[in-house]
Parts: sequence; C-alpha cells; structure tokens
Amino acid sequence: MYLRTLYFVFLASFRLCGQVGTADYYPPTPVPDRIMLNLTAAPATSMAVNWRTSLPAQQTYVQVTEANPGPDLEATARVIVGSSETFMSDVNGARYHSATMDGLAPGTQYAYRVGDSLEWSEWNHFTTAEAGEAPLSFLYFGDAQNDIKSLWSRAIRGAYAKMPDADFQLHAGDLINRSTRDHEWGEWFYAGGWIYGTMPSVATPGNHEYGRNLLGDQELSPHWRPTFNLPENGPEEFPETAYYVDYQGTRVISLDSPAFLRDSTEARIQIAWLRKLLSDNPHTWTVVTMHHPVYSSKLGRDNTELRENLQPIFEEFGVDLVLQGHDHTYGRGTNLPIGSGKQPTVDGPIYVVSVSGPKMYDLSMEPWMQRGASNTQLYQLIEIDGDVLQFTAYTVTGEKYDAFELRKQAGNQPNVFIDRAPVDVPERLALPPRYEQEYTDEEREAYRNRFEEYEARKN
Repeated sequence: MYLRTLYFVFLASFRLCGQVGTADYYPPTPVPDRIMLNLTAAPATSMAVNWRTSLPAQQTYVQVTEANPGPDLEATARVIVGSSETFMSDVNGARYHSATMDGLAPGTQYAYRVGDSLEWSEWNHFTTAEAGEAPLSFLYFGDAQNDIKSLWSRAIRGAYAKMPDADFQLHAGDLINRSTRDHEWGEWFYAGGWIYGTMPSVATPGNHEYGRNLLGDQELSPHWRPTFNLPENGPEEFPETAYYVDYQGTRVISLDSPAFLRDSTEARIQIAWLRKLLSDNPHTWTVVTMHHPVYSSKLGRDNTELRENLQPIFEEFGVDLVLQGHDHTYGRGTNLPIGSGKQPTVDGPIYVVSVSGPKMYDLSMEPWMQRGASNTQLYQLIEIDGDVLQFTAYTVTGEKYDAFELRKQAGNQPNVFIDRAPVDVPERLALPPRYEQEYTDEEREAYRNRFEEYEARKN
C-alpha cells in the first residue's frame, strides 16, 4: 500500500513538472472536501454523496443517522463503506470517494459525515423526498463557466440565501470553462462550499464539460464522474449524463446535448430512450434539462438538430418546462401561440435559457421570446404544488426579474399560462459593453432594429 501511494505521489509530481507557472490553489488534504450530494433514482429512500481527500486516504466511510437536536450523532449512526479511486488531475493527485446512503425513510431529515475513520468531515443535514406527490422546489442555474470564484459565487450564495429550503439545485451545463482544469473545479467548489453537501444537485453536461483527448476525439471531463454520483438509469452509452429523477410527482430528465449534437447515432439513442421514458410517465409534471437550447437566445445561433428532433417529442408527450444554458443571455418563451381569454393556454413547453456566470453574449430577441435579458446574471426558483408550477427568475442582486405560472387542466388539456413578469421592472436589453465596443455601426443599427421589432411585437 505504501509503495502504491508513493508511486501516485511521484506520478503527480512528474506531471506537475510540465505545468509551467501552474499553482495548485485547491490541493487535497486528508480532511474530506468537495463534498457533493446528488439525488438518486430513488430519492425518497436514498441519497448519493461524493468527496475528495489526498492520496494516502484509502478507507472510505459514511456515517448516517436521523438528525436530532442532541450532539450524540455517532452513537446511533449507521456506517456505510464507500468506494474510492485515485485521480490524477493536471496539478495534483487525489482520492475521490463515493457512497450511496440507502434504506432511508421518506420525508426524513438525516445527519451524515464522510471520512476514513481518522479524518472526518463535519456533520451535514439533508432531507429525503416524500414517497408520493408533494410540494417541491428547486434552484436552476445557467452557465457558471468563467470567473467562478470571483463572480459566480454571488449567484449560488444569493440563491441559497433567498431560498435555503429548496429541495435540490439544477445546473444546466458549463459549470466550468476547461474540462480538465482542476483549478476551475476548485473554484466551483469554493463558490458553493458547504451548500453542495446539504442541498443535493442535478447536473447536465455542457460543451465545456467535454474536451479533446490525445486522438482529437471529444470526451467527457475526467472530473465529471468522480465529482458527481448521478443516476445511471439512462442509456448505457451515457452514464450519469442522460438520466432521470422522479421527485414527488415531477419527472426531471437530463439529456446529453453535446453528445446529441456531436453524432447522429448518439442522438438516435437518446431520442429512442426519451420517447420510451415519456410514453410511460405517471407523473403530473415533466421538466427536461439540457445544455444547448432548442430555441436560442444568442444572436446567430440555431440548434436545428435539437429542435427538429426534440420539439415534436416534447409537444407529443406534454413536457412542461425545458431548462437550458449555453447562450449566455436570458430568454423565456414558447414557439406556440398562447391562447387568449380569461385562461390563456399554451399547448407545449415553456423554454428557458439562462446564465448565472459573468460571461455575456448579445441577445437575439427572436419571436419565440416573451421576456429577455442581456448582460445580467440570474438564478431561478421553480416551485410545484399539485397542479400549479411557479417559475421565478432573480438577478444576482436579489431583484425579481421574470415570473410565470402554469396550471394543469383535467383531461390532458393544455396548460393554463399566466405571465407574472414584474411590470415595473424594465427588460435589460442593452448590449454588453464588449459588444458595444466591438460592433460596427451597421451591427449597432441592426441591433436597434431588432430591439424595435421586439418591442413592437410585445406591445
């Protein structure tokens, strides 16, 4: 065991020799860090957890017990043996650990800690899902990607401060910028800190979670699976990237859109799986998340493969909400006309594109959009209670920016749609400063024309 550990330390040191000017700002230690809760395929009776330590740590344990106000948690804790793997990043070597806490009671608060019997994390709390349909809420973040520590941190911390009782958080891809950079993953964990260990996550990969290997082929970040412990109930070709979670009457589906767009065979596999999954869906609400938008909000982008293949399926099987990222702007709307009258309806999903990090693009202001934002960091809260779904988008300064409500009707009738965007908050549609500087006079004029057309449509 000692020689094996020494070998990995040597290998890590050897790799570091080639990293000119690279510092390891987030080195692993014997004390567990990067603790990540994930929803499982059975969130009422289990919870998954991952964490990281330095290389010498070989043993892997979780202690879990029902939470109570007393401090004697260890006395009643059940010990679960986890699994671990050695991981060599671009700047260090570490051990990544994972375990599933199973046999839990629905709707119950638990306390847990992770460690190797000598070094332990703090005790954290989480609550399992209810066994059947019940009210739920979750946070939704678009791309973090850049300046994660300095600027994205205010998004996740602000969201948690405003909505600490949300059941889980959903990340719509591009959590980081360069898939193999441990420093960027370190910033992502620095930004969210202990929140990840108390509020479970659902994550779908973006194009920046993919990189090129030595053969030039795209491959998923080597950090993805050691970092997360997501369900493997999707196509076997896409473990922990295409999957679903059934949570208290809502089915949440993750599609691997980078793989979908990369190869037609991979697209067909996901399409067949999605059709089967939606055709046998007993839940009231259906939410799909994927990184690339069906309808783009950035000027000049158009993912026709996604739209032509997925939009008909979403409409056929009554998908209610599609949460996306990639375009570094905010757009909310639908491709279908919204009915008029006292109860306007929409016979298809509401599409949302959002961005939580600081990287900003120019807004397309396409006809599908009913509310947009440029140069604005946001986070979103989705609340579901019976036949009502409420969506609210906030700026990172805590201002309510957009909102709408969907209400289910009997007999598979279209959802009632109520626009609740604040009328006293004007849309933020000005060009980001970078584009204002880089645009030619002709491009600025074209942008003004789109703005005027957009305003005329809405009025």
